[in-house]
Formats: sequence, structure tokens, C-alpha cells
Amino acid sequence: MSAEYADDIKKYTKSVNDGAVGSITKFLGIALKNADSRLVSCTDEKELDRIVKGFAAKKLGLDEAAALGAVKKVCERMKSDNTKARVTFYYLLAEETGTLSKLG
Repeated sequence: MSAEYADDIKKYTKSVNDGAVGSITKFLGIALKNADSRLVSCTDEKELDRIVKGFAAKKLGLDEAAALGAVKKVCERMKSDNTKARVTFYYLLAEETGTLSKLG
């Protein structure tokens, strides 16, 4: 399954850190089994707030302002994709904030 996520991430970045992908999938766990929770909606402010206060704060150690700015940048980067995979979104968020090393 990680290979599937890596292929999606490669649409946005040159190389993929497999350890980081594994860490993200482990963090998300059962949420990846639900079709709706596998995706991120950049138009849902409540969801973006959960990402900022959840993954960005807890896993990446970002403060709210830095996280929110980075989330907006990732939304912009992925705007042409109608099905924004959560693993890809979180990976790009870590890459955007220079915190990829915290994931593996």
C-alpha cells in the first residue's frame, strides 16, 4: 500500500522518503480504511483546523500559525487534484515545513 501512496506523492515531488510515508500511514491508521477520511477537502475549514491542531501540532511540532500557512500552501499546490490523498497531503505538509525528518 505504501507504494501506492509513494506513486501519488511523486506527482508533486522528485523523491519520496519511504520511512516518512510509513510513519504517516501508521499515524493515520484506521482512518485510511474509510473512503471519505482518506481524502482531504481544502474547502472544509473544520477539516483544515483538525489537520493544524492534529497532525501538524502533534506529529510535526508546528505552532498554529506556521501550520495554517503551510496547509494553505499545500492546498494551493494540490488544487488541480480533486481527490487529495491524505497521505500525500500530510507528506507535502511535512516537506513544506522542513519537518520531513521527524517522520522517519
